[in-house]
Amino acid sequence: MATFLYKLGRSAFRRRRLVALLWVALLAIAGIGAATAPAPTSGSFSIPGTEAQRAFDLLEERFPGAGADGATARVVFKAPEGQKMTDPAHKAVVEETVSTLKSGSDQIVSVTDPYTAQAVSRDGSTAYVSVAYKVNGMELTDETREALTQAGQNAQGKGLTVEVGGDALQTMPETGAGEIVGVIIAGIVLVITFGSLVAAGLPLLTAIIGVGIGVSSITALANVLDLGSTTSTLAMMIGLAVGIDYALFIVSRYRAELADGREKEDAAGRAVGTAGSAVVFAGLTVVIALVGLAVVNIPMLTKMGFAAAGTVVIAVLIALTLIPALLGFAGNNVVGRKQRKGTAATGDKPNGGTRWARFVIRRPLMVLLVGVIGLGAIAVPAASLEMGLPDDGVKPTSTTERRAYDALSDGFGPGFNGPLLVVVDGDKATADRTVSTIKGLEGWAAVTPATPNKAGDAAMITVVPKDRPSSVATEDLVHDIRKSTGDDVLVTGATAMNIDFSQKMNDALVPYLALVVGLAFLLLTVVFRSILVPLKAALGFLLSVVAALGAVVAVFQWGWLGSLFGVEQTGPIMSMMPIFMVGVVFGLAMDYEVFLVTRMREAYVHGERPGEAIVTGFRHSARVVVAAAVIMIAVFSGFIGMDDQMIKMIGFGLAVAVLFDAFVVRMAIVPAVLALLGHKAWWLPKWLDRVLPNVDVEGESLAAPTGEDTPAKPDLVKV
Repeated sequence: MATFLYKLGRSAFRRRRLVALLWVALLAIAGIGAATAPAPTSGSFSIPGTEAQRAFDLLEERFPGAGADGATARVVFKAPEGQKMTDPAHKAVVEETVSTLKSGSDQIVSVTDPYTAQAVSRDGSTAYVSVAYKVNGMELTDETREALTQAGQNAQGKGLTVEVGGDALQTMPETGAGEIVGVIIAGIVLVITFGSLVAAGLPLLTAIIGVGIGVSSITALANVLDLGSTTSTLAMMIGLAVGIDYALFIVSRYRAELADGREKEDAAGRAVGTAGSAVVFAGLTVVIALVGLAVVNIPMLTKMGFAAAGTVVIAVLIALTLIPALLGFAGNNVVGRKQRKGTAATGDKPNGGTRWARFVIRRPLMVLLVGVIGLGAIAVPAASLEMGLPDDGVKPTSTTERRAYDALSDGFGPGFNGPLLVVVDGDKATADRTVSTIKGLEGWAAVTPATPNKAGDAAMITVVPKDRPSSVATEDLVHDIRKSTGDDVLVTGATAMNIDFSQKMNDALVPYLALVVGLAFLLLTVVFRSILVPLKAALGFLLSVVAALGAVVAVFQWGWLGSLFGVEQTGPIMSMMPIFMVGVVFGLAMDYEVFLVTRMREAYVHGERPGEAIVTGFRHSARVVVAAAVIMIAVFSGFIGMDDQMIKMIGFGLAVAVLFDAFVVRMAIVPAVLALLGHKAWWLPKWLDRVLPNVDVEGESLAAPTGEDTPAKPDLVKV
């Protein structure tokens, strides 16, 4: 592989104009496709194999046109202190709003009058209008959404407090200043690392090009492939991080090759042949982790994984081709002023990485214990993990959705924001028996009479829990209804769907973990030609990801330092968070493992003793790995500032996971374990050594004649 990538790097360097033109053309094509494509929707959300999904399917069949899985909205009216919503003046405002809503859009299925639908609170202070739509929230037209908000605003100016909630207001997460700040921080770190604006700019430029192509392609294909609104956000988050990192490693190796006396073209080839090999395998681990999300069997999650994996593939291809091409354009400017003048420090001079590695080698057991115990302590909150899906109750109090949620909780009870929809596959007698059975259970606040369909062979029953939607008591109520009724009674609704979703995530976690870690273990065994190094990598990852989950629980569920991260309301952790973090963090963690340990193995196979190889690996790679980790943390942290709770939680979780994995596991625990193992770290059974393919990540074949001209000492003054 190293020889092939060496030739690819030299070819890209030599034909730099053609390579750059091809990537710019791809960016233009993707941009035009995105600009001309219809606006993306939220994507259809389904959970195959769950009771909640079977109930939705039954509703579609027996109640055609009812918009069972369509968007909903609630316009909540609150009377001034001492007044009631039943007062004639207030009643007139509500009825006028109902009339306005009915004529506001042809996407509306129904609008209920609170005075005929018993939607006025007992104390008369609060009333609400329910609006049901034919399509989901992201498929609503701008005109429909504007009609909803305008109706609320018109009523607001007539003496009432009016708020609008529900998923009808769901919009695509907006890009905030946080991501831009993350990129700026990445740029500063690159300038400090390289001492050259040009060298610092190359990883940023290529990462932006890669993300531009990836996100534009996702936008262009969103409607065709039914991609969700958060798919492009995830792809941008991961694409930026790995795009900068992969380019950073190749540029760094190129500069090191120049310092060793290579000609520029040969240095570009060797940088791609060595660091590029590590990029390929690091990228493969990320792709395996993201594509592996398909085993969960939730279409939305599968599509998110494939789209993000596609962006990672683009980042790898850009690192292998566009980076060497741009290095050809950069000339001498890619190295710092000292190196251009020939006064740069030699690569053998001890640096921070060297000193740290020697410290770890002297006290490996102490470093290992401190790292493991420290991460173990941070992981403790993960034992209290409660999972669910965020609703309007976790949004900032500045939003109308959150204020509507709170008003409904105050006026009607906390369970009113998460009603259960019970679907009966049977006649009226069966439905009536079901109502009686539910009323004999605990945990409900209201049970409506059964509403049959026109054919009389199915009915709907609404059950309002006593507690909030994400509570354990509400989950118990759902399970009790399912246990107490027959197979012809199904429970659904947003709350039941969240419960089923969480259960499906739990059930899939172990198989997914086994698949991803198993495949990556095999891949790393091929790369490192060792059994213990990949095993140590996997165990270290598990430690860092559990510690990261502990931090997520402490902040988002317990509320520790919540105000610092913009968490206004604590609640359960997003159901997909554990499995998502396992997938993404494993892939990213293996980046540092591959980049750091391949340099150690390169030194070891060239004759250095185990301890010396560890020091050599840190001398050449530690500074760059630290820079890469800081950049990735900065990029992920930029998403913490977004209003969307799911994106905020993902950004925080990935940022702390990279922090723990890069600085504690890879920079401390890994060298400590390798120092304790010594030669045994690189042991591989002879029979396995014969079976495994030799992919030559260390670039041993490049030490032999390559068929190219023998490199000479470069003149760094010439381009």
